[in-house]
Amino acid sequence: LIGPYLSQFFLLPMSLGTLSIVQKFNTYAPNTDYMTDFASWLAVQNGQGPFPANIVSGTSYIKNGRDLGAWVHSDIPFQAYLFAAQWLLTHGVPLNPGNPYLAIKNQAGVQTFGSQHILDLLGEITNRALKAMWYQKWFVHRTLRPAKYGALVHNTITGVAKYPIDLEVLNSRAVAHIFAKYGTYLLPAAYPESGPQHPSYGEGHGVIAGACVTALKAFFNDTFVLSSPIIASDHGQTLLPYTGADAGQITVGGELNKLASNVALGRDMAGVHWRSDAKEALLLGEAVTISILRDQRPTYNEPFDGFTFTKFDGKTITV
Repeated sequence: LIGPYLSQFFLLPMSLGTLSIVQKFNTYAPNTDYMTDFASWLAVQNGQGPFPANIVSGTSYIKNGRDLGAWVHSDIPFQAYLFAAQWLLTHGVPLNPGNPYLAIKNQAGVQTFGSQHILDLLGEITNRALKAMWYQKWFVHRTLRPAKYGALVHNTITGVAKYPIDLEVLNSRAVAHIFAKYGTYLLPAAYPESGPQHPSYGEGHGVIAGACVTALKAFFNDTFVLSSPIIASDHGQTLLPYTGADAGQITVGGELNKLASNVALGRDMAGVHWRSDAKEALLLGEAVTISILRDQRPTYNEPFDGFTFTKFDGKTITV
């Protein structure tokens, strides 16, 4: 709720060793949607590929939901959080006050409480969080994807079939808006292949986001204020200073929370997940990381009283 919605960690230039990175990404052409007629929708459901590739319209800083949808179509599992960790490590952001080496003058953390610790932890918790998410997908919920539900809406309204769709959905402004644009009641998709074949709930991107952002908030001082915040220009080719009244209140923890939300809801904007998939997956990922940090705490040789940070619900926890 403080500052622009897009996280600073999606915009700030950063480095991986001697590689300097400007965070401009391939973006998809505007006004190009897929599965807006029933024949193409059915072909996708039947796996009748090969499917065309998305049309890339050059590179851009992330400036809108379609750009986020393009990003979450091609990212590696913990890319956003690896980039954020590298930026935090190389720009003097203080470590969590609970880090034991802050009180030791002649030693620094490396494998424990140092850079290798947090970078290794991101990979570990990504894998653990995904396993927890897969259990929810297959053994608990098996939730229908939004694009498939859109076809139930379409066939119900057109009289082809009669499904138990709530009238609030059938009479919604969203359904009327889509019909006015496409002539059908199907949910437009950002990707030609629509989305993954596995169930919708929970969201893989969301559970990784929740897990990795929680680790970063535990490792760094999440109350630290980031100076000189930036935003992308409307055309996405330049960065501009953010001059809002709250520019001096933008913290590491707030921007990490935004990063998690940006990634998770980016999948929603692409039409492959429900908002509940994203929201609950963030909480599941957070819980996985807290559990892992709690399990690992007794294994350290250093005097350690725990990491204190703020959870997604605004409550402070010491792990």
